[in-house]
Amino acid sequence: MGQTFKTNVNNTFDFEINQEAVSKLDAIQISDSEFHVIHHHKSYKVDIQESNFNNKTYQVKVNNNRYNINIFNDLDILIKEMGFAIGSTKHVNSIKAPMPGLILEIQVKENQEVKENDTLLILEAMKMENIITSPRDGIIKSITASQGDAVEKNQLLIEFE
Repeated sequence: MGQTFKTNVNNTFDFEINQEAVSKLDAIQISDSEFHVIHHHKSYKVDIQESNFNNKTYQVKVNNNRYNINIFNDLDILIKEMGFAIGSTKHVNSIKAPMPGLILEIQVKENQEVKENDTLLILEAMKMENIITSPRDGIIKSITASQGDAVEKNQLLIEFE
């Protein structure tokens, strides 16, 4: 079936669009930013007014109605579900297990000051060693797991002050 994209329009409406639907879109490019689209036997004039490819955000004008669109692929959704979304990491006050696994090593102690991207612990999951790093500068308030512990997804591991 191909890749599926989740879209949010005007922070209100959520849609799923797959590659097959995009490839079947009846659209003709008129200029760099303008398209003529026919959908369900109706004609639409589409103008891409602003685009930020890196952030996957677009402002599109369809028949003189303006829409703000955010597009998320499977990786974006997985990153968000794991709690590693850009922007949210600066407010993280705890580290939870991103997946079930075994704590191989804890490299910090309570009351220790850490910098963003310092290694906190190593979690073995699916026969791979996953290095869990600090999402921000801070001081370790508590460590709720020990070396050798089996942990479940979303189990609290470390708290920051």
